[in-house]
Amino acid sequence: MTEPLLSIRHLCTEFATDDGRLRAVDDVSFDLAPGGALGLVGESGCGKSVTSLSILRLIQPPGRVASGEIRFEGRDLLALSERDMRAVRGARIGMIFQEPMSSLNPVYTVGDQIAEVLILHRKLSRRAAWERAVDLLTQVGIPSPAERASAYPHQLSGGMRQRVMIAMALACEPKLLIADEPTTALDVTIQAQIIELLRDLRARLNMAVLLITHDLGLVAEFAEDVVVMYAGRVVERAPVAELFADPRHPYTQGLLRSVPSYGDNLGARRLPTIPGMVPDLRRLPSGCRFRDRCDKAFALCAESEPRLYRSAAREEIRGEVADPGDRRQSRCHLEAM
Repeated sequence: MTEPLLSIRHLCTEFATDDGRLRAVDDVSFDLAPGGALGLVGESGCGKSVTSLSILRLIQPPGRVASGEIRFEGRDLLALSERDMRAVRGARIGMIFQEPMSSLNPVYTVGDQIAEVLILHRKLSRRAAWERAVDLLTQVGIPSPAERASAYPHQLSGGMRQRVMIAMALACEPKLLIADEPTTALDVTIQAQIIELLRDLRARLNMAVLLITHDLGLVAEFAEDVVVMYAGRVVERAPVAELFADPRHPYTQGLLRSVPSYGDNLGARRLPTIPGMVPDLRRLPSGCRFRDRCDKAFALCAESEPRLYRSAAREEIRGEVADPGDRRQSRCHLEAM
């Protein structure tokens, strides 16, 4: 069996607040194979982006990675010195941040910003780095790349800025790309182009992709496996086809019911919704974190928080606790019944 490129075990990331410590990522575990594509899904505030920033060790005070293990290419990233970690960021792991306008430096041209990555990690001359930056802009489909390389971020459209972010993330041909909401705020046509670009680059570079999104339709198009998060915890994991065919956790079922193209929704006048709000992480309910919004909750849900159970064949493995490497998991008491 192939060793995972990225293996996260029992990751906990917390932030100090006036009300005590807030655990934004709570005991998260998953694997990503070399060249694989994993979708990390959930509502805003569920811990997706904090998970990605934890992988790159970009959590700033008052936040910190409290415990767990993040292994990449066999090395525990949390045990590396900051100098060694800087050699990993950008070179071995690239990241497309959520908002390209705020992630790009407004006082430098986009060509200079891409070239800086190559000068730092590949030790290219400034001239060679600039030529490579123009080539990268060509690869990500930006017209007149030599001219656009001399433009500042505010002179480009949202779609072009997103392509610049992709070019920067791929400058050193990383083995892992973390794409945090790469199509947010883009129109449908540009979204499709960005996903097709990522699919092409992934195949050409044999690059693994961790796609962070709230859009299950995007996951269905791009990913092979899905991890669903809720209130800082993994509540379900499954291969994409199995998740859409047979979602096990009530939260995943609710997310899918709200997708316009899912099931009978195309003919519906009003889409189903999940009632209520994501709980305040400082004041979590007892038992299951989703129970206040769940239409299947029963007495046990208020008494104890469910474990992650294996759910590949419920009638045969009922009640078996999942191993972190299992591809089919669900955090619901119904799995044990």
